[in-house]
Amino acid sequence: MIEITPAAMRHTVVLWLRQGISPGRLALTLALGFAIGCIPVVGIPTVLCTVLAVVLRLNLPAIQAANLAALPLQMALVVPFVRLGRWLVCSAAGHVPAPRVLLHLRDLGLAAQVGSLAGEALLAWLLVAIPAVLLITPVLAAMLRRLPMPAER
Repeated sequence: MIEITPAAMRHTVVLWLRQGISPGRLALTLALGFAIGCIPVVGIPTVLCTVLAVVLRLNLPAIQAANLAALPLQMALVVPFVRLGRWLVCSAAGHVPAPRVLLHLRDLGLAAQVGSLAGEALLAWLLVAIPAVLLITPVLAAMLRRLPMPAER
């Protein structure tokens, strides 16, 4: 029977995360994954993280792990992002409609209302995410540089 120790697991995780990239690049990967994971529209973060990882040659498992780690925050921030977005665009209604109101809208009305809410929430997310990535990346890079890099086994 093979026994897996915590030290062996830690070693494997660090090797898996680094996969030949610098701490700065890994920090950018994690910061982008976490920020994108907070996009207030379900389903978009996973696809966007995958595309960014491929296009920018980032660590795909690391960006997806950060994306998944952000899931609880994504759910918690949907309403605040919608409210901030409504405030930013000075929306006439100024409030999020009650779910029962949305249920009684016809197809086109519902699509327009949900699209408007999503657009406003995405605007708010964008205004928060850019500075967050710019602040989080150097902090994460400094932390990752302090991690001892285990030798390959």
